[in-house]
Amino acid sequence: MKILLLGSGGREHALAWKIAQSPLCEKLYIAPGNAGTAQFGENVNIAVSALEELKAFCLQQQIDMVVPGSEEPLVNGIYDFFKADAALQHIPVMGPSKTGAQLEGSKAFAKQFMQRHNIPTAAYREFSEETYADGVAYLQQHSLPIVLKADGLAAGKGVVILNSAEEAIAEFTHMIKAAKFGDASKRVVVEQFLTGIELSVFVVTDGHSYQLLPTAKDYKRIGEGDTGLNTGGMGAVSPVPFADKAFMEKVEAQIIQPTVAGLEAEGIIYHGFIFFGLINVGGNPYVIEYNCRMGDPETEVVMPRLQNDLVALFKAVQEGSLGRQAIQEDSRAAATVMLVSKGYPEAYEKGKVITNVPAQQPARLVFQAGTKESGGQLLTNGGRVLTVTSLAGSLSEALAQSRQTAAAIQFEGKYYRTDIGFEFL
Repeated sequence: MKILLLGSGGREHALAWKIAQSPLCEKLYIAPGNAGTAQFGENVNIAVSALEELKAFCLQQQIDMVVPGSEEPLVNGIYDFFKADAALQHIPVMGPSKTGAQLEGSKAFAKQFMQRHNIPTAAYREFSEETYADGVAYLQQHSLPIVLKADGLAAGKGVVILNSAEEAIAEFTHMIKAAKFGDASKRVVVEQFLTGIELSVFVVTDGHSYQLLPTAKDYKRIGEGDTGLNTGGMGAVSPVPFADKAFMEKVEAQIIQPTVAGLEAEGIIYHGFIFFGLINVGGNPYVIEYNCRMGDPETEVVMPRLQNDLVALFKAVQEGSLGRQAIQEDSRAAATVMLVSKGYPEAYEKGKVITNVPAQQPARLVFQAGTKESGGQLLTNGGRVLTVTSLAGSLSEALAQSRQTAAAIQFEGKYYRTDIGFEFL
């Protein structure tokens, strides 16, 4: 099969690494890709949501499958675009319809969906400019802390937790009146704060059945001990030690099964990954958010632990035979540490020379995120630059190996957290 993978981050490098291992993959293209993805396929300079350009490329190269890595093309309706075009409709897109992608694209849509299908989640209210005054009144009497979420996509930065009503009202005003997140914060969801420990659960689904992938936990805060600003993710571990058989049985019965059944009952087409952002509150799982794709940096620990042929799973989704598959997980632990540019997640410089990047080894993998090649040199080209993933017999061993590799890689202004997985050690 000729496969087109869409995206340019560490997640896409990890997916390219995994897809390229499949004997079913004859040729892999990545649009637009990065310096790392070029090791496993051919990078193509097309933006992920340039639908007409993607169409022309798919027809020219006789592409057999499209795999969107990020949420942007899915929320923009790439699945529907392909299905509605007679020339493209034979090419499967591994992702949900535009309506299905609203599970991630709209916090309000996701909350309403969970309410309809009795899926455990935090209590909430939603407000817009028309109901701004009601929102302020609601915040004045809300218990603390207060969680505010921009309704739309905000690059992982649209969630704010405030410790006073005054701060919450100021942020709420900034979101709705000053369009802090553009159109994404035209509507704001105010949510009950849940106390517990978070984890990421992933399934691949054909809209009827699903297969559960390895669990992971990511670390969003820039600072040690989960302090400072939210980022796109500073590292991840897999498996999650507390996600034992009993807990995962609750997750499947109370969350995954009702979600997949709810999508099918509502006639929402969904082929691909569902990412459940969960929180464990006293042994019970609650949904914080849905994503319509794999997480980043979770993909960088999940794919190395997934022993199945990923393309064979995608083929089973396409053929409706996913229910007959069985997921095989590597028994080892995986830990990834993200190396970022100085100043991230705020202003940062690009174009710094990267050296000492080790070659890929079975138990030590470096996935590139914000990188580019220029004049024979590898340069930084984003806030999140590289992820270092190690596999080992224990989580502590995997983390130690990833930190060791992270310390050896060099670029000006390099920063990484040394405490990823701290609560499990």
